[in-house]
Amino acid sequence: MTDAAPRLDQMLCFALYSANGAMNRAYKPALDALGLTYPQYVTLVALWERDGRTVGQLGEALFLESNTLTPLLKRMEAAGLVRRQRDPEDERQVRVFLTDDGRAMQARAADVPTRMLKALGCDAEAIAALATEVTAARDRVVGAKAA
Repeated sequence: MTDAAPRLDQMLCFALYSANGAMNRAYKPALDALGLTYPQYVTLVALWERDGRTVGQLGEALFLESNTLTPLLKRMEAAGLVRRQRDPEDERQVRVFLTDDGRAMQARAADVPTRMLKALGCDAEAIAALATEVTAARDRVVGAKAA
């Protein structure tokens, strides 16, 4: 190995990648108990924040392409969590709405953030600060890619 080659433990991309895997494993037991996958959970969180988003708005919020999001939404619709509906004002747009079961899932999932804080061994302020830093780094990468 040359001095110019980065070490794996010094690569931010690997730290983020491996942290993502660890986070998914930490979420799995809580989400399995709810019958949800992580992508389904964050989709519900986005809809709990603002119900009736278009598929495009959901994709932007979740950083998912429509070819990934559409099958996810179809599975969630089949599970009775959401319903998709053409926007009457613009038939090209599909809006996604929570069903009663999707809204009820919010109460059932209320302890998930607390469980994740416990798994991380940090307080909410530390997690919020880390999330802000990671989000800012992501936004810089997205901005650099667009430029």
